[in-house]
Amino acid sequence: MSLKIAIILGSTRPGRNGEAVAKWAHEIAARRTDAEFELVDIAEFELPHLDEAVPPTMGQYAHAHTLAWSAKIASFDGYLFVTPEYNHSTSGALKNAIDFLYGEWNNKAAGFVSYGSVGGTRAVEHLRLIMSELQVATVRAQVALSLFTDFENFSTFKPGEHQKAALDTTLDQLVSWTKALRTVRTDA
Repeated sequence: MSLKIAIILGSTRPGRNGEAVAKWAHEIAARRTDAEFELVDIAEFELPHLDEAVPPTMGQYAHAHTLAWSAKIASFDGYLFVTPEYNHSTSGALKNAIDFLYGEWNNKAAGFVSYGSVGGTRAVEHLRLIMSELQVATVRAQVALSLFTDFENFSTFKPGEHQKAALDTTLDQLVSWTKALRTVRTDA
């Protein structure tokens, strides 16, 4: 059974830069043979502000949108989050989407591709803390895209060649950790 890794587009903003970034990451990842990669756009799930009465740790979802989101996230062995940096953190839309679930994230691995004025690194630092609470192991390597050097006019995505190498390293680590954590999920 092959590994399945989601590339999660973590912005819903109109005109978002993240769409080009996520497609770039998916295009590169899809050439690999060590895992299957699927682009997952949180905007397509139309999740409202968290509206489940029961905490997600209970896994008792009442709404169709939560059940659809749960099934999608549960189907993956690992995740590559594509996140903007808004106000020194990740997007509210991504945080909300993460907060809808709990067990579906557990004992899996995550990597990050971020973008912003300082490469989105502060967003990733916050996501690492969140992932830790969800029992997700995060890999060290990450891709940090600068709005100043990897985008033309702050909107047209033109990553530097070194960014592909950073993505390859991130994916190498993510696949390795995803594979290792499959054993943890099997034993649980």
